[in-house]
Amino acid sequence: MPAAAPAKSLLLVCGDDEFAVKGRAKQIYQEWCAELGGMDHEIIDASVGNSGEALRALAKLREALQTLPFFGGGKVVWLQNCNFLGEERTASAQAVTETLGEISQELKVFDWQNVRLLISAGKVDKRKVFYKTIDKIGAVESFAGWSMDDKDWAAQAEMYARRSLRELKKEIKEEALSELVVNVGPNIRLLSNEIEKLSLYVGDRKQINAEDVATIVTRNKQARAFALGDALGERNLPQLLSCLDEEMWEMKFDKQKSEIGMLYGLITKIRVLIFLKEMLNAGWLKLGSDYSRFKGQLEKVPSDALPDDKRFNPLSMNPYVLFKALGQARNYTSAELVRAMDLLLQCNRQLVSSSLDEALVLQQALVRIVSRPNSPAKMVN
Repeated sequence: MPAAAPAKSLLLVCGDDEFAVKGRAKQIYQEWCAELGGMDHEIIDASVGNSGEALRALAKLREALQTLPFFGGGKVVWLQNCNFLGEERTASAQAVTETLGEISQELKVFDWQNVRLLISAGKVDKRKVFYKTIDKIGAVESFAGWSMDDKDWAAQAEMYARRSLRELKKEIKEEALSELVVNVGPNIRLLSNEIEKLSLYVGDRKQINAEDVATIVTRNKQARAFALGDALGERNLPQLLSCLDEEMWEMKFDKQKSEIGMLYGLITKIRVLIFLKEMLNAGWLKLGSDYSRFKGQLEKVPSDALPDDKRFNPLSMNPYVLFKALGQARNYTSAELVRAMDLLLQCNRQLVSSSLDEALVLQQALVRIVSRPNSPAKMVN
């Protein structure tokens, strides 16, 4: 019988979020080494390129588990960056599968007294025996990467940023926190880097504000794309055309960008402005509210009054993006927003079915949307 509870001695840290997995595994390794003391701890590199390398890493693991600490005391073994526990080609090799199955049986009867095994990996196949064994006799910590498709990714990112800044003995205003998250997007590694930059930038000052974020934080591709939508919302034609030129230039070097994708982003922007206009008219939202009050108002909006499909539901967006768009909604009348949607749909047809220059088609549509009948005109209420 094992002398120590395996659940406290066997841990798998895994998931799509490579940055979080590495950080957590390093933290556990350091804590375990400090608890057990001694100098016989081993780190085995399990990032391999083929089945032969995988088998050699597993042989080292077996040897490390069976070798008693030379100086007495405890021993921590870390199988690091393991990349053959998922559906990779290496993981599918028969020899690797069989060896992992054998090690699974060995772990079930292993004497865990003063020995701990930490495994860090990317995506793992939960259907396989090795994972099931660790999950049953040990413990598993999984870190899924954030995605734009996750409705609560922004809330998770804000929580992570607030906690990280607190550890650095810094505080951040709500508006600045949301601006930070919007600029960085669902990327925990980049967010961590920007938090460190912010902390160094403000120096001895304890509180971080929106001006600090605007000055020092790098805007990711998606955040830069927001600039085009913001210029449209602000009804600022020179800025709008400048942003359009930048987007068209970047499109030459980024195969993931397209005129249609840009158009759909603009359609989404107009749709959000229409929804916000209606929510203002219904009294659910009020102009002039600060960000904290605005978030409280959003929580009270009847959920059954908006589309179930989150692609069309403004409440599925980051609250700060909506907060910035709320003030922009008053730059257009409801009729102008409906006309803008019609112009963008016409633009869509031209981009798909005509041979006209795409940049010119987009430019003409945006000029017609932003131009006022009697320029210059006062802001529309």
